[in-house]
Amino acid sequence: MYKIAANVAKFILGVNGATAKIYGEENLPKEGGFVIACTHNGYIDIINLGISVYPREIHFMAKKQLFEVKGLGWLINKLNAFPVDRDNPGPSVIKIPRQLIKEGKIVGIFPSGTRSAESSDLKQGAITIAQLSKAQIVPAAYIGPRNIGEVFKRQKGYLVYGKPFSVEGGKEARDEATHFLEQELSRLTEELKSKA
Repeated sequence: MYKIAANVAKFILGVNGATAKIYGEENLPKEGGFVIACTHNGYIDIINLGISVYPREIHFMAKKQLFEVKGLGWLINKLNAFPVDRDNPGPSVIKIPRQLIKEGKIVGIFPSGTRSAESSDLKQGAITIAQLSKAQIVPAAYIGPRNIGEVFKRQKGYLVYGKPFSVEGGKEARDEATHFLEQELSRLTEELKSKA
């Protein structure tokens, strides 16, 4: 299912000139599991992110409410997404991505929620997952079409990957890494704006 969806999406974005121009691909680890933490402003960034690393597959963390939408829940489950209860996060919020990383898979997290408190929690969550999994985290930023309407208007997309980093140590190291991730996402976004 993932393969079919990736090829269909690639075709639709391609014919509309909306496939993201990618920078910093050399920063992606060639093997093993890791975390991608990317900015988020619509669902086209998810598609472009998935296409950019294909044939490797990304397992996206998604809010559990999306899985409750008829049809959509089935689809995103088939596309490797896994649910997270952001209001009441339980052990699975760490357990599932840790297991995926252990299996050498890529975990995708969008650590920019709609509320600033949620955004901060998600950034800390991405860092915690990377730290506990002893995995690298790759910051990424996207600007471009946010929905299918903007794709058909032939808006161009841009995606940049920053240098991967690891988190070693305790709470202090986690706090520092969270702050660093926040700065990197802002810096990469500004870098993309200058290229767009």
